[in-house]
Amino acid sequence: MAQSVKPISSPVPDAWYPTLAVLMLAIGLVITASFFIYEATSSRKSRSLAKELTTGAVASVFLGFGSLFLLLSSGVYV
Repeated sequence: MAQSVKPISSPVPDAWYPTLAVLMLAIGLVITASFFIYEATSSRKSRSLAKELTTGAVASVFLGFGSLFLLLSSGVYV
């Protein structure tokens, strides 16, 4: 039974953590900035709830995974 057990390993190589952190955080911040620009420049009547939710969800996913990889690259294993 002990021979069939494999150690848990990351699907992403450890060397990619800093690159993925910077890339995903940068993309998340750009999408967040575009969300704020959209909110500031559009009138109340012309706003789209679907666009706001989609943009917010995509930015949240990128910022969440970027934060995860930032923690992993600094040695905090979550």
